Amino acid sequence: MIANTEIISIAKETLLIEGHAIINLSDQINDSFSRMVGRIHGSKGRIILTGVGKSALIAQKISSTMNSIGTPSVFLHSTDAIHGDLGVIGPSDLMLIISKSGNTQEIKTLVPLIRAMGIPVLSFVSDPDSYLENQSEITVRIPILREACPNNLAPTTSTTVQLAMGDALAMVLLKMNEFSSKDFARLHPGGLLGKRLNVTISDLYSRSLQPSVLLTDPVRKVIMEISSKRLGATAVLDSSGNIAGIVTDGDLRRMMEKTDDFRNLTAGDIMSENPKQISPDELAVTALETMRTKSITQLLVVDNHQYLGVIHIHDILREGII
Repeated sequence: MIANTEIISIAKETLLIEGHAIINLSDQINDSFSRMVGRIHGSKGRIILTGVGKSALIAQKISSTMNSIGTPSVFLHSTDAIHGDLGVIGPSDLMLIISKSGNTQEIKTLVPLIRAMGIPVLSFVSDPDSYLENQSEITVRIPILREACPNNLAPTTSTTVQLAMGDALAMVLLKMNEFSSKDFARLHPGGLLGKRLNVTISDLYSRSLQPSVLLTDPVRKVIMEISSKRLGATAVLDSSGNIAGIVTDGDLRRMMEKTDDFRNLTAGDIMSENPKQISPDELAVTALETMRTKSITQLLVVDNHQYLGVIHIHDILREGII
């Protein structure tokens, strides 16, 4: 068992080595990188990502990132490719091969097959004299760096910079594709991220409950309306049906602290004016942020000046948007 100080020292050194490697990687962003971006952006097909060993895992992650930002991509393991899976590649596709050495037997077997199919070969490779670089149409050089592994063996720094270069490539393509947050939401409908990007107020608030009272209604009616609708608040409307204010549970508590006799009070006497409103088309996460910022628990749902109902913070929390 190593000492606690050594544990901390090794972990910090690993992060510093990999961090410096990523910073220095920016020196490799050059004309070759720009040409690769242009080649991928101008393609009418998909980008096929492949590699061997740990580089294959990095290729798989980059492929996933490409799909998430609207650049169609497929991961194809080099070993699988040379054992029957080449049929996944279409005539308009490109192949990006990721390899540290560029000299593995799988790549030497795969590349001639890909080129025979008329598929352009792009690469991330470290060895400048490698077979892969010599056979690639465009190469982005990933420098040969000392691995964070004390023995300079386990792929650590090398895979970190491969991944970082893939992210750089993806972010440029995202910008060139004018990929928006709405596009991102369309491709990420599931899980917490999907809910934050897709669930709107109209999906959550109850259309059958529209708690409301008039300005002149007595407090007793206000209490009954809030109690019956169980949303912790009611809208206060003027004689024309326009929103004049809101009465919440908090307003009722403050009223009772100020007076013992509220029989002659009306909704207009105790309401809060200029209540916060939100459109049914707004994202639920926007409502949640407004509630947190303003320290409130309800918003009035309004569409084109028409009062539709109340969205409560519990409606949002029940959906799991947090």
